Amino acid sequence: MNIIPDTFLTYASDVLADSFNGFTTSQVIKLCSAYSVQYNVNIPHSKMPPETPNKRTALLENLQKFTPEQQYAILDDMCRKPSQCNREEVKELHKLLKQRYGMLNKESVSFDQALSADTGHWLSNYPDALKCYNDAINKRRQGLYERNLLDDLRLALELLLKSVLNNDKSLENQISILGSFIANKGGTKEFRNMFLKLIDYFAKYQDEHVKHNDKVAEMEIDFIVDITSAFMKCICRIV
Repeated sequence: MNIIPDTFLTYASDVLADSFNGFTTSQVIKLCSAYSVQYNVNIPHSKMPPETPNKRTALLENLQKFTPEQQYAILDDMCRKPSQCNREEVKELHKLLKQRYGMLNKESVSFDQALSADTGHWLSNYPDALKCYNDAINKRRQGLYERNLLDDLRLALELLLKSVLNNDKSLENQISILGSFIANKGGTKEFRNMFLKLIDYFAKYQDEHVKHNDKVAEMEIDFIVDITSAFMKCICRIV
């Protein structure tokens, strides 16, 4: 059986939870908790503060609870996070991970799963939106392709916009305000128009197909999950 030895997991934890440039303790706990839910694995450190002297130990002890394939996927995902991916130490870690244990990548997360995990990370400062988003993602992973899943996604996006734009407007009434927000953040006219058009179509799709239909095609649900994830991640990044 192919495994990732504790020596490598320790090295990875030291790099990713470095005291000066790595993930913060809060980020380590939030990420590990998300992976715990994703893989249905109990971990020893899922609350703040962790029951260890430092965040590196917390990350290591959490990683040790996952299967080798899951450990590979988790480390791969953490190395790709925007706050870490440009660090030279992380680049070297990622390179060694793929060189030595790439055979474990057979069970690694697919693109849509990686996108949803990354989006959850960006939503950590918006707990109401994150809860609705996680509800939708969990239903999807359980194969519960139903209208409620799309309702959850719509509400998650709406709650995020209410928080970011500091108002209590419905999704449909946020579009022009969102346009001004993107412009003020330096977004080009072309990007702004494209983004707002997609949001507008998203809202119209929800009104037409989700409110008045009990069944939605699985193919369409997958697309809506992915595009909503992209919307939310982008909004969080430009705040």
